[in-house]
Amino acid sequence: MEDVQTRHTNPLVVDAGSGNAYLGFVVYELFLKDAAGGELLSIEGRPDLTERAKGRAERLHFDRMRFQTAHIDAAEYPERIHVLMALHACDTATDDALVAAIKHGADHVAVVPCCQAEVAAQLKEKKAKPAGSMSLLFQHPWHRREFGSHLTNVIRALTLEAYGYQVTVTELTGWEHSLKNELILGRRVHRDNRRARLQLQALLAETGVQPRLTRLLGITPAGAAGGGAEESSTTALELAPEPTPDAEPTPDAAPAAPSES
Repeated sequence: MEDVQTRHTNPLVVDAGSGNAYLGFVVYELFLKDAAGGELLSIEGRPDLTERAKGRAERLHFDRMRFQTAHIDAAEYPERIHVLMALHACDTATDDALVAAIKHGADHVAVVPCCQAEVAAQLKEKKAKPAGSMSLLFQHPWHRREFGSHLTNVIRALTLEAYGYQVTVTELTGWEHSLKNELILGRRVHRDNRRARLQLQALLAETGVQPRLTRLLGITPAGAAGGGAEESSTTALELAPEPTPDAEPTPDAAPAAPSES
């Protein structure tokens, strides 16, 4: 937040899958309440939660908080997002949030995923047919759930790297507070990263999975039809529009590293 407030006069923060918008209220109180500019957009699919949060913002006079009732993949986003955060957006909803961040050139991304079930289901349905002994990693249901969850977040981190983000994966809080605790932070420093893209495509090919995030972005496994690196690189440039001159990090003025606190 300090980085985007330094580089932008009116930064836009998106809280995707905001629920009761508690996270958004905390961010607004800490960073936007006394600032000259900046807005926070909360996106939530349940109308009752949206109305409740909207009423709370009115009582607190948080005039630059906006609310939209929509699912993350169907929301109307502004052309440019500076920070996107998603706390416990369930299963593939986190993928929808990441797609929104990538498409709208977010400078910073912070997501705490939960309930990663899609990849585990692909492993169970034997859509994924990894070679060698890798299938032993998810032979039992418990291992399949844990391995699928881990693989999902590895793919998410690699996808962000492929689209030019410097990624940090750490803990949000102590395990005694929440088991849904993996925090993925991304700071955009390049337009894309060819090496990370090739690693991602290789991982998809080796594990045989194709999660929603990579499907939406058109990233295919290595060796698949249309899965060449050059085509994927073109897709990256099309999906991540050129930021405005004052927003694009430069080698001499790169964004500050995200906090892990």
